[in-house]
Amino acid sequence: MHGSGDSHPHTVLFNVWRSMTEHSQTMSISNGSNSQILYSHDGCGAPISDSAVDHEHVDVLGVKVSAVNMVRAVELADQWVMGGRAGYICVTGVHGVMEAQKDPGLLEILNHAVINTPDGMPMTWVGQVQGVSNMDRVFGPDFMLKMCELSLDRGYRHFLYGGRPGVAEKLKEALEVRLPGLQVVGTYTPPFRTLNEQEEETLFAQLRDSKPHILWVGMSTPKQERFMAQYVDRLQVPLLVGVGAAFDYHTGRIRDCSNWIKRAGLQWLHRLLQDPRRLWRRYLSNNPAFIWNISLQMLKLRRYPRDVERSCPTTQSNAEGVFDASLCQPNCNRDSSS
Repeated sequence: MHGSGDSHPHTVLFNVWRSMTEHSQTMSISNGSNSQILYSHDGCGAPISDSAVDHEHVDVLGVKVSAVNMVRAVELADQWVMGGRAGYICVTGVHGVMEAQKDPGLLEILNHAVINTPDGMPMTWVGQVQGVSNMDRVFGPDFMLKMCELSLDRGYRHFLYGGRPGVAEKLKEALEVRLPGLQVVGTYTPPFRTLNEQEEETLFAQLRDSKPHILWVGMSTPKQERFMAQYVDRLQVPLLVGVGAAFDYHTGRIRDCSNWIKRAGLQWLHRLLQDPRRLWRRYLSNNPAFIWNISLQMLKLRRYPRDVERSCPTTQSNAEGVFDASLCQPNCNRDSSS
C-alpha cells in the first residue's frame, strides 16, 4: 500500500485525470519550452512585482499559483529581498483556492503576490496537467526553514508576527537553537481582531527599530493574506510571508507527518485527525468542491477568470495607480475565522 511509483492510488487517479484533460488544457504554453512566462504580473492597477522575479504560473480556478519548486521559490524570494522593494508571498493550497472562490478580494490579493507558492500536492498535479514538469510542492514550514538557512549567509533579519500568546517567542527560541547565528529581531502577537491605531504604531515602532528583511505572518487564511496586502506598503519591510500553521509546526503544537503522506496528498487527513473539531468543516467541504471545480476547469466546461471584473467590483488602485487591497471593500478586510 505504501510502495512507490504507480501503485499509489493518487498516482493512478492523476494519470486518468491527465489522460482526460491533456487535450483540454486551459493554459497557453508554448511547445518549445517551459521557461515561457505563462502569466505576467498584470491585473488591476500597477503590479506589485518586477522583472527580477518574473516566473511561470499555472491557473488553478482563476488563482495564479507560481510554477516553482523549493529551490526556485527560495531563489526568487532571495532576489526580491535583495531588491529592497516591499512585497508579499502567499503560500496557497486547496483551502486558499476555495476561499478565493467565495471572496473576490482574496482572489485579487493572491494574484498580486510576488510569489504564490503551491502549498499542497493538488497544486502541483494541476501544474503537471498544464504542462509544467518541474513544479513541486513548497510547504510553508519547510520554506520558512530554507529561507532562515539562507539568511545565515545573507545576514537577513527576521520578525515573527502572529500565533497565540507566547507562540512567537517560543518559535524565536526554537529557530535560534536550530540555526545558531540566525537573527530573529522581534516578535508581535496580534489580538484576534483588526489592529487599532495604538497597536499599529507599536508594531511600526518595533519594525523601525529592528529593521527586519523578512516578516513572517503566522495567521489563518484569509486573515494573513488580508493583513499582508493591507500593510505591505506601510511596514517598511522588503518581504512579508504568510506561512499559516508554520508557527505551530516549528513549536511542536502540530505534529508533522511522514514524507510519503505528504507526497500522496494526504497531509490534510493527518491534520484533520489531530484537530477534527476545528478542521472537519474546512476539509470535508473544500476538498470535494475543489475536485469538482478543477475537473470542470480541466475539461473546459467552466471558466474561472482571474481578471478585474471578477476580482473586485470597485477600483483597487490608489492615486498613484498602485494596487491597494484596502480599496477592495468589503471583501479584503472583513474579519473571518478559519
